[in-house]
Amino acid sequence: MTMVPERGAAVAQGHRLSPALALKISRPGLWFQTLWLYLLPLTRGADWSDPWLWVGLLYATWPLNALVYGWNDSVDVELDARNPRKDSWLFGARATEAQLRRFLRIAVAAQIPFLLAFAVARGPLVALTFAGIFAVNASYNRRVGGLRGRPPFDLLNALGYLLVVVLSLQVNQRPPLSGLAWLYLGLFVTQAQLIGEVMDVVCDRQGGRVTTATRLGVGRTKIVIFALVLGLGLLCGLGFGDWVLGGLLLAGAGWLLLDLLVYAAKRETYSRTEHTIAGVGMNLLGAGSMAWQFWSPSLL
Repeated sequence: MTMVPERGAAVAQGHRLSPALALKISRPGLWFQTLWLYLLPLTRGADWSDPWLWVGLLYATWPLNALVYGWNDSVDVELDARNPRKDSWLFGARATEAQLRRFLRIAVAAQIPFLLAFAVARGPLVALTFAGIFAVNASYNRRVGGLRGRPPFDLLNALGYLLVVVLSLQVNQRPPLSGLAWLYLGLFVTQAQLIGEVMDVVCDRQGGRVTTATRLGVGRTKIVIFALVLGLGLLCGLGFGDWVLGGLLLAGAGWLLLDLLVYAAKRETYSRTEHTIAGVGMNLLGAGSMAWQFWSPSLL
């Protein structure tokens, strides 16, 4: 059974952008990444009575993710139409080109009030952070020559997620992070990018898109992911003295090794149900690790 909507239905819905669809395009199942990055600087003391903290937290949900994923989806319409994990609250909508054009205009417009408010309240340097967010997304999602199709620059571009941490530091007026913390976060967003590419490797290959995962192949990419997660676990334990979070990551590395040796040897991709289980698991692990950081802010 095809997952692609019938042509007549697509045309009928081509210009309609419901609130539910606008929410689904922002991929609520992946909000935990931007929320985690925004909250991290707050784990060692924060003024929770400061309204700007909550405005920033709001921005890290729909407005920011709408820009990131709406822009990405607008250049991946044909690929997403074939992607079995699409049309879900975890991994995003399967929208038409007309719907995404309209959505992207709304998403860009939604940035303006936050940009102006933060710049007035916290100073003009916030505007540079917003400019960086736009530049990262523009360079990644260019239809011709975008970094999304030029490995390994797709991985370097993923480091743009760290601008969420910079924004949190600015909005909440927190002290800077250590170099070791930035290293941890850089490895974290890199492995997250690779996991997403592995999930989409078959669709990307069929659609002619080149990523680090399609270039290396599933097996080699999973070896890199395993090495990154193993490194994150050791960094937590040896560098930050946190063997709780480190142990969780090392256990995850063990599961990845099992997946690499047993599961990946049989097939390259996963079923929709398996994708859903993985997405729910990532959200639970993200929430648990953030709760632990508020209890024991080892990364700071």
